[in-house]
Amino acid sequence: MGIQNFPFPLSLRKFFRMNTKKAIESLVIMTELVLPNDTNLHNNLMGGRLMYWMDIAAALAASKHSNTPVVTASVDNISFTNPIELGNVVHIEAKVTRAFTSSMEVHLNVWGEDIIQQNKYKSNEAYYTFVSLGSDEKPKQVPQLTPETEEEKELFVSALRRRQLRLILGGKMKTEDASELKALFMGE
Repeated sequence: MGIQNFPFPLSLRKFFRMNTKKAIESLVIMTELVLPNDTNLHNNLMGGRLMYWMDIAAALAASKHSNTPVVTASVDNISFTNPIELGNVVHIEAKVTRAFTSSMEVHLNVWGEDIIQQNKYKSNEAYYTFVSLGSDEKPKQVPQLTPETEEEKELFVSALRRRQLRLILGGKMKTEDASELKALFMGE
């Protein structure tokens, strides 16, 4: 259940509406041209360069949501489906999928585009997590997120499972405390 549907008293519901943002408000679309300095020996975009660009796009989306400076906390598995070749265009779409107390999950989709052949293709996707920082450089609370589309709602719900998995892998949560993951795998 999203926070917007929880049966809070009217005064608190008004407070939460004021402290929520729509997922679309964080949308960032970044476009880059793959130049010779960006490529490996096979004339494909280097993975590290793409990850750098993805980190920038994701940070911009998280900053738009939180209205604060942010720092990267984690990057989930990045699998490269299709290489992006020299001279092609890279399109990176980043949007916040869920906000927790001071952290936000950002989903990224990456496409390559051969402008000459007019061919756009999926390259990869990933999830980044960012932490909002206040002026004291300590974690700062962020607005809650209100998903609107079916895709946004699915990403919102599944973000809690991805978060629990990140926390387990990072040694910050015990497996037995991961209620969302247990429910998914054990049908609880």
